[in-house]
Amino acid sequence: MITDEQRAARTARAVAAAVSAGRDLGIAVTEPEVLYDVFSVIVRLAPSPVVVRVPTVLPRTTTPEAQLTDQRRELAVAAWLGEKGLPVVKPSPLVPAEPVRRDGFSMTFWELVEFVEDANLAVGYTAKLVAKLHAALRDYPGELAFLNGLDPFIPDGLAQLEGRPDLLDPADLDRARREWETLRPLLESEEAFAKAFPGVTVQPIHGDSPGYNLIVTTEGDLYSDFELVKRGPIESDLAFNGPEGIEAYNAAAEELGLREVDETVLKTIEAAGRLQMVACLSMAPELPMLVEGMKPMIDLWRASPFEG
Repeated sequence: MITDEQRAARTARAVAAAVSAGRDLGIAVTEPEVLYDVFSVIVRLAPSPVVVRVPTVLPRTTTPEAQLTDQRRELAVAAWLGEKGLPVVKPSPLVPAEPVRRDGFSMTFWELVEFVEDANLAVGYTAKLVAKLHAALRDYPGELAFLNGLDPFIPDGLAQLEGRPDLLDPADLDRARREWETLRPLLESEEAFAKAFPGVTVQPIHGDSPGYNLIVTTEGDLYSDFELVKRGPIESDLAFNGPEGIEAYNAAAEELGLREVDETVLKTIEAAGRLQMVACLSMAPELPMLVEGMKPMIDLWRASPFEG
C-alpha cells in the first residue's frame, strides 16, 4: 500500500505539473489550490478562473493512448453540450480544448465555477435532469465506444486481486469471476447487447452516474465529469437510483420522447456495476481509502443473490 507520504508526494507532483503546464499556456498562476484529491487531483490555478483535472490513479488497463482518446472525447462532448445551451461545466476558453501531457500526467483544463458546498439534491429531481441530458445527447455526432469501462477493467482487476485476501476473500473472488462470465457475453459489444435485449435502444450517455455528478452553483445546477462518456443503454446512467429515481426518470422521459427504463437491463447493469466496485479494490494499493470506501457496496454485493 502506498504511504501517506508517498501519496502527498504524488499530489505535489500533479500540482506542479498543472502549474507548469498552465503557465506555459499563458495562464497566470500564483496560488494553486487543491480542490479535490482522490482518483484525480483537481487544481485551481488561482487567481485565474481555470481548474485542471490531473488523473493520478488509473486502472492498469488504461494506456496513455487510451487516456488521451478518452480525454479528447470528454472535452468534445462537454464543449458540444455547452454550445447547445445545456448547463454544463465547459472546457476553459483560455486554452485550447486539448489534453496536455506534462511530467508523466495527462491533464485537461476547465472553467472555474463557484459551487455550493454540502448541497443535497433529491434523487427524483436529479433523475429528471438525467433525462434532459439524455435527450440532448441523442444527437451527439461524435464517435463513442460502447460500454467502455467494463472489459478489460473488470477481469484485469479481478486478476490483480488473486492472492490478495487482505483486499478480497478468495471465495468472493471466485464468485465475482463466475458472475462476470455470466454477464460478459451480454455486454461485450453493441451487437451482443442487441441480441440479448432485443428492442432496447442505446445512445450516447454520460457513463458515470450523472445524477451524482451535478455541480450545484449559485446560478443553477451544472452537468459535469464526462470522463467516462460512451454509448450504451440509458440504464447505465440510472443504476442504483432506486424506485423513486426510476419513476421520476420515466415521467420525464415520456415528456421528452425517450423510452422508459427496462427493468431487466437495469438489473443487468447494476450487477455489472457491483462487479466494477469489486474490481476497484485492485486499485487500493495506490489509493488505500478505497478499502473502507468500497466496503458498503462490497457488503451489499456479498449479501445479494448470485447473478447467474
